[in-house]
Amino acid sequence: MPALASKALRPTLIAPLVRGTRGHAVAVDPPYLPPTPSPNSSQARPRYVDGDVRHDWRRSEIQKIFDAPLMETIYRAATVHRMHQDASRIQLCTLMNIKTGGCTEDCKYCSQSSSYKTPTKASRLIDIEPVLKAAREAKENGSTRFCMGAAWRDLAGKKSGFEKILKMVSEVRGMGMEVCTTLGMLSPDQARRLKEAGLSAYNHNLDTSREFYPEVITSRTYDDRLATIEAVRDAGISVCSGGILGLGEQDEDRVGLIHEISRLPKHPESFPVNTLVPIEGTPLEKNDPVGVHTVLRTIATARIVLPQTIIRLAAGRHTFSETEQAMAFMAGANAIFTGERMLTTPCSGWDEDKAMLGRWGLRGQRSFEDSESVSTTPMMTKEQQALHGVSY
Repeated sequence: MPALASKALRPTLIAPLVRGTRGHAVAVDPPYLPPTPSPNSSQARPRYVDGDVRHDWRRSEIQKIFDAPLMETIYRAATVHRMHQDASRIQLCTLMNIKTGGCTEDCKYCSQSSSYKTPTKASRLIDIEPVLKAAREAKENGSTRFCMGAAWRDLAGKKSGFEKILKMVSEVRGMGMEVCTTLGMLSPDQARRLKEAGLSAYNHNLDTSREFYPEVITSRTYDDRLATIEAVRDAGISVCSGGILGLGEQDEDRVGLIHEISRLPKHPESFPVNTLVPIEGTPLEKNDPVGVHTVLRTIATARIVLPQTIIRLAAGRHTFSETEQAMAFMAGANAIFTGERMLTTPCSGWDEDKAMLGRWGLRGQRSFEDSESVSTTPMMTKEQQALHGVSY
């Protein structure tokens, strides 16, 4: 150590010495910088800094970010967030279940699977008009993305239902809203037709790491999910793909999910972070709730690794306090689901969410296709603004 005293210690030298002391600012490793190539090297290797969009992340790099002291990781993520996006904007999304239950998949977390006896009852695909009514209500309340979910494995044998959904997509898009669907696995032709109808984004979560995935789902492979993501991306539709925390996975699996997403040819437009809402009758009904610190670590790590992606604080958000949600926004989350319900789980209401965002100085994000002024995006009533002392 005396020999080192005359030199400035780099964080990479002292981090191993204090790795066990979480919260010590010095313990944060700097961003990965590949070694400078020698003068005789025929190919120079890139040097990366925070905020760079990369597709060559090593899993060990992401694990190091995830394991770093939490407050330092959140600060780092908040900095990256501001390099690419307006951190004061939170997109409000509303999700509607257009076809409930009866799904032939065996996802152990899902009450809509026909494999389990749950309170969720199977129903047919609903008519178009109730969907349009719900979309109009969502827009009036400030939501700028409207998502529709159908509990299907795929669209095989559902020709008339698919035609009805194409009509729903076209009508909602015509309202000036972003429109997203989640309908199970898609073929390239089905993805193309959704694009032609005006679909903005398609949700198809990877759920967890490739290694842990078989512990949760056996009716569809990890590569099946990646094939649908590829079909969606090739059709020119934005990809929405993330995961669920609390399935019984370990930190390594949370890192594995982010690593898998980071190495896609193009990062998803959005990355939903769900926390398990245990439902009676499912195999995971007795799982312990995931700690908020784990949610924050996952969000902050994803923000650093996927700097241009929208990170959606999704299912389970209603279990977090307002302060915990604010920390999630600081860590890089910039979208929430709001409204009456999220498929089969509870959801915070529009008025509650708009008041919360107003208290923290946050505002709604308008639809990418919407030409209206940002200043007209409704966030709080005049009465609420007076009550909380804010204005727009």
